[in-house]
Amino acid sequence: MKIVITGGGGFIGFKLAKALLARGTLAAEKIARLTLVDQAFPADLPKDPRLATLAGDISDPKFAARAIAADTTSIFHLAAVVSGAAEADFDLGMRVNLQGMHNVLERARRIFDAAARPPRLVFASSVAAFGGDLPEVLDDSTTPAPQTSYGTQKVISEYLVSDFSRKDYIDGRSLRLPTIVVRPGKANAAASSFASAVVREPLNGIPYECPLPPETGVWLLSPRRVVEAFIHAHDLPAAKWGSNRVVNLPGITVTVAEMIAAMGKIAGFHVARRVSWKLDARIEAIVKTWPVRFATPRALGLGFKADPGIDAVIRDYIADENVKVG
Repeated sequence: MKIVITGGGGFIGFKLAKALLARGTLAAEKIARLTLVDQAFPADLPKDPRLATLAGDISDPKFAARAIAADTTSIFHLAAVVSGAAEADFDLGMRVNLQGMHNVLERARRIFDAAARPPRLVFASSVAAFGGDLPEVLDDSTTPAPQTSYGTQKVISEYLVSDFSRKDYIDGRSLRLPTIVVRPGKANAAASSFASAVVREPLNGIPYECPLPPETGVWLLSPRRVVEAFIHAHDLPAAKWGSNRVVNLPGITVTVAEMIAAMGKIAGFHVARRVSWKLDARIEAIVKTWPVRFATPRALGLGFKADPGIDAVIRDYIADENVKVG
């Protein structure tokens, strides 16, 4: 099996790559090659003969053709311009999030034409697909109505994945990801960046000015669970998906105040007191369009799992990232 991860230099893509290399198999097939595709890569890449990297822009069709070789059997498409950046720069979001998606799909289609075996593709979508006048609890029947450019680009991509799958050019699956918490490293341009920073920075001894009020709710999933979800989605037989190739992943609903309280319980209330408030109307305008509560019977029926609670999410972050709480 030969795998490509676009966005493989990012936090989740790199975490997924390490998990796959450790497993050694995917869909019961031995992994022979794993190619990370991105514009930059972490310095601590594993020294593994199965691992390769290719730097470039997936929105360039010629680069996409190089990145996804003719013998590729599986693609995890994670490359994207994040929510805040896509909203601030419309053309950039359209180029990377839509043209990049189209390039990946067209390349996968060419593989099918040559090999008569559709490559399996797992696409990282988002609950930013939803917005507008929403019910208190969303479920699998809720119609997407995105209120941001990022969400719109994700929904269009979902439809493309489904249509290419209907035509048997690919065997596609789209996962609507909750906000992923806790992400290590520095904050990025995603509007959801606050949800990790409000835990990460205080644990690292850094004061943090939260841009959203404490009652702000977040539908979230941990890095551990999202990596498991990508692998599980890939390994599910096509018959399990049927004609519906999109699923809302299960998560948990937590307010900013609850995240801070859990952090204080785990690390000490002196850590929680490092959070102060500096509200940002631009970020709030984006985040308030996102759904907060879901019922996800289809995902649970397919075997996807949520985290047991915010305490477990924070403890896992401390353990996985070797955080020295002070």
